[in-house]
Amino acid sequence: MHIGPAPTDTLIDRHGRTISYLRISVTDRCDLRCRYCMAEQMTFLPKAAVLSLEEIAIIAEHFIARGITKIRLSGGEPLVRRDVGELIKRLGRHVGAGLDELTMTTNGNALAEHAPALVAAGMRRINVSLDSLDPDTFRYITRHGDVSRVIGGVRAARDAGLAVKINMVALKGLNDREIAPMLRWCVAEGLDLTLIETMPLGQIDEDRTDRFVPLPAVFDALSRDFTLARDSHRSGGPARYWRVDGSATRLGLISPLTGNFCDTCNRVRLTTEGVLYTCLGHDDQVDLKAILRGEGVAGLDAAIDAAMLSKPARHDFDIDAAAPAVARHMSVTGG
Repeated sequence: MHIGPAPTDTLIDRHGRTISYLRISVTDRCDLRCRYCMAEQMTFLPKAAVLSLEEIAIIAEHFIARGITKIRLSGGEPLVRRDVGELIKRLGRHVGAGLDELTMTTNGNALAEHAPALVAAGMRRINVSLDSLDPDTFRYITRHGDVSRVIGGVRAARDAGLAVKINMVALKGLNDREIAPMLRWCVAEGLDLTLIETMPLGQIDEDRTDRFVPLPAVFDALSRDFTLARDSHRSGGPARYWRVDGSATRLGLISPLTGNFCDTCNRVRLTTEGVLYTCLGHDDQVDLKAILRGEGVAGLDAAIDAAMLSKPARHDFDIDAAAPAVARHMSVTGG
């Protein structure tokens, strides 16, 4: 098994931020077609353009040796990739030996089947994307999804021992009236909930400005129905948290458009194609796949160091802009 180089210098970008969190998109494919994420007709990457699972593991282990302590697997939908369980088991061996946490963001469709294996591999918590509990609304947002299957997956994951956080993208006119009921459901189920503002990534079939919901207004409305106390919890990501009084549930807000969080950014993203992006909202990139296939592992350090020097101070998201901040879809970069 490749275990990467001996530990080297911690990754610090040109703005003095320590980079400790790597998000990896293991596939651009998904078994849903959420309207804010993908166009209905998507052209997916050919196999030759995609990192092999072995290559993902080698790059991830190299990052662990450079001080990355948290890895999140995402997509697309990570659980649709064949043999992804082998990658999860391999990376899971590093938990407690350089890696503090291995986690995943999933749509929940295949979660009931995979939950026990995720726990066995060392995962302790996951995020599940779930934007509505109403069957018709869920089917409309995802274009063909079955919400009962996702709810079953969430409960199976919880019962297997995984802490589950629901990710809900706030969408005006679609699910904005369901946010309070979703929080009540999470309290009843013993789950956390994070609300997310829609982000201008990739061309889709709708106008995002029609769906944008500013989270400060949502928080004010929730505060009238729930007693929310600021919580110091940090998950390693950009969310700010509040505790729902009388429960174990935390409410998180990710608001890249109304509450910029870039000053504390500790993240980089490895795409399905092996391209390293240091910012979700910029196109600065380093092609680690080309370096790995051309130079071997020896070339990775210089490339990663160059990426740290290019990491911008902040994203350029603007919901009112005529075009998306970047052309690539979230499913390629990874959530």
